[in-house]
Amino acid sequence: MASPPISELTDRARDIFRLVVEGYLSSGIPMGSKTLAQGQGINLSPASIRSVLAELERAGLLAAPHTSAGRMPTEQGLRLFVDGMMQVAEPTREERAAIEQRLSGAGPVEAALEATSAILSDISGAAGMVLVPRREPRLAQMSLVPLDAGRALAVLVGLDGTVENRIMELEDGASVMALQQASNYISARLAGRTLAEASGAMQAEIASGRSALDSAAADLVGRGLAVWSQDAARRPVLIVRGQANLLDETALGDIERVRSLLDDLESKQSVADLLDSAREAESTRIFIGSENRLFALSGSSVIAAPYRDREGRVVGVLGVIGPTRLNYARVVPMVDFTARSLGRRIG
Repeated sequence: MASPPISELTDRARDIFRLVVEGYLSSGIPMGSKTLAQGQGINLSPASIRSVLAELERAGLLAAPHTSAGRMPTEQGLRLFVDGMMQVAEPTREERAAIEQRLSGAGPVEAALEATSAILSDISGAAGMVLVPRREPRLAQMSLVPLDAGRALAVLVGLDGTVENRIMELEDGASVMALQQASNYISARLAGRTLAEASGAMQAEIASGRSALDSAAADLVGRGLAVWSQDAARRPVLIVRGQANLLDETALGDIERVRSLLDDLESKQSVADLLDSAREAESTRIFIGSENRLFALSGSSVIAAPYRDREGRVVGVLGVIGPTRLNYARVVPMVDFTARSLGRRIG
């Protein structure tokens, strides 16, 4: 059932709806008429409040759990609140300084990405996520080291100082001399290129006869380069920190939902695909519960924002995931500020 636009609610209904949502997001507890009547900002009897709560429930904006006489917002209600009523709480000067300090001292880019996911977890009380930018390292050196008769260790050193190792399978008869020849060729002729550029240049040289490689060494060069491109497609591109935050006291009464959420997080590629859908967003995007099929069972929300380099190009996405009762008014601007800070940090 489609929820009514905010303009169709009376002033009294809007006030009570806002108090219910804010109270629930703050405490995680459904709000009852007596609690609302005792609070500030509303001058109605519990009976009058109950009448309005019933109207809001019929409109699909509130629901009453079986175990409580109070009301809590539905996913439709949360969407209405987030889009039409929420007043964001911008990060304080101290909070902005703390985020930037943690990022500035994070070391290499990889460490900054790890620090960002931890920061997002800390500020949201949920799990922080960073979608690692898809980047191709430029080669400085590659070595193919024999391990046994059928395997070698491919060691790649990037111009940015990163070092990565991969195991590659060898054809029968691959000699130590062929491995050394392939290593020397890659390091001497292909340095400074991306993997894709190196592979194209190698194939062009071999096809034109300009390469001094024999067939065995040429095959090893191709295998050594391919092991990275093949692995990159399978490798998780998502950093998640703070899953333990999802197991708070309120989660104990809804353990199946939390288990479903943790299962979703284990499927990193699916979550990465969701974050990737926010790459073209101009600002922070909010996915609430079953609005996204991935979280239909766990009833979780995702707040995501793209982060850009100094030239304004989107290089990745970060965000938080947690129960639908996230403190959206606080978390949304914090995610947005963290995205901008990370963009400045990675350049």
